Amino acid sequence: MRTSVLLAGAAILLAPLTGALAQESYSSKDVVDFFVKEKELGAARAVCIGTAEECAKAQPAKPATFDLRVTFDLDSDQLTSDAKTQLKAFADALRDDRLAKLKFMVEGFTDATGTETYNMDLSVRRANAVVSFLKAEGVESDRLKPMGFGEARPRAEDPFDPSNRRVETRLAE
Repeated sequence: MRTSVLLAGAAILLAPLTGALAQESYSSKDVVDFFVKEKELGAARAVCIGTAEECAKAQPAKPATFDLRVTFDLDSDQLTSDAKTQLKAFADALRDDRLAKLKFMVEGFTDATGTETYNMDLSVRRANAVVSFLKAEGVESDRLKPMGFGEARPRAEDPFDPSNRRVETRLAE
């Protein structure tokens, strides 16, 4: 997998974070179906009366996240043509009437190469690159919130693994 990511430049992988295997491509229908289902299963809101331990156990499960992973070359925030093709399908889905009122977090990450300050800036640039592309494809800017997380929350155990250089998206709360 590492070799194909490096040779492809930037690729987009898709899988809900529920354990499904990543695919190399997806359709706008796949995206719409995922978020329609996810929105219907929205997290319950409740007040817990009890000890901190009891309340921690009573917390509703975190909703599954649509794992749109746009991966990047080392020290890059540039989208490849393959990434753009997949992001077009994602943009088509976000323009679907069933998703028209939903808002999305667009979260950028880096591997551990570089300083924390540099990586934070790079992760923001990556998130902004995806948001800019989606806006150019007709997705309203108020529906997209880019955020950078630097090298926090690595995808792979090895903090230098190329799979950690990515952008993910999820429903905004």
